[in-house]
Amino acid sequence: MNAKPDALRTIKKLKMAYLSIIIVSWNTKEYLLSCLKSVFEEEAGGWEVIVVDNGSRDGSGDEVKKAFPLVHLIQNEKNRGFACAVNQGLQKASGRYLLLLNPDTRITKGAIERLISFMDAHPKAGIAGAQLLNSDGSKQNSISNFPSLATELLNKSLLRWLFPKDFPGKERNYLEAIEVDSVIGACMMVRREAIERVGLLDEDYFLFLEETDWCYRMKRAGWEIYHVPQAEVCHFQGKSAEKDKKRARVEYHSSRYHFLKKNRGNFQWFLLLVGGFIRLGIELTTLTVACLFTFFTIKRWRQKLSIYAYLMGWHLRLCPQKMGLRNNG
Repeated sequence: MNAKPDALRTIKKLKMAYLSIIIVSWNTKEYLLSCLKSVFEEEAGGWEVIVVDNGSRDGSGDEVKKAFPLVHLIQNEKNRGFACAVNQGLQKASGRYLLLLNPDTRITKGAIERLISFMDAHPKAGIAGAQLLNSDGSKQNSISNFPSLATELLNKSLLRWLFPKDFPGKERNYLEAIEVDSVIGACMMVRREAIERVGLLDEDYFLFLEETDWCYRMKRAGWEIYHVPQAEVCHFQGKSAEKDKKRARVEYHSSRYHFLKKNRGNFQWFLLLVGGFIRLGIELTTLTVACLFTFFTIKRWRQKLSIYAYLMGWHLRLCPQKMGLRNNG
């Protein structure tokens, strides 16, 4: 579901700011407040900050109102999904550039300014993504290839090791910005002109891969996508998804099936469905045997086994939406 013309006209009519920062939050109050604190410590003239609270039940909205009165707060009654919530923020935003920022991030000094400077210097760049860091300073994967049968059925780390030029990742130390397929959406800056050209996020994605689909559409429209390693952002990965890992994994699988069906065609989608089911069956069987041999004493293995079993059940029930995060927030 791409943007309607009325929605894009709404974006154009608003008074322009230099940068709009859009943060979508779902029950991540402490991380959200920490993220906002880091943003306002870096805030420069012409920035606006928009928080879309996706039906949180942890008091996030009230805390944001008290601690950060300058924030434009949108409060949804239920979890409408990441793409839908971002689109709400985009329609309210007035910035020349729009920064999508996860609530479980912390901005490091100068990171946003580096992204702005890069976008200013590269007018063909539709999107620029930051280098995401773990809390210990080690690198996270901040680059993503467009999903294909290879990326979804083979080991991604192995692909990055064997074919580093085709599958860039954290294994290599990039000193300069590089053009890539896609960037991870935890911190990505988007040019308004590019949004007006390709539309808003596809709301058929509830969580995961919506930014990858956006990058794919922008590439097809002639825009360039860059990873900017000089802009570093701490990312306390997946805090919303961690609250219900089983349903979150269902959403990931649902999103990758949607991406392939939409962008690669029914044949590749079918091959992924069959191949993914076979791979899941092998992983489930292997982990079951491992747990039996260790008498289910290893907690991490037990948790993974539970997730794999849930995913297998979801596939056997023909992938119903109700087993994911939709209508469960």
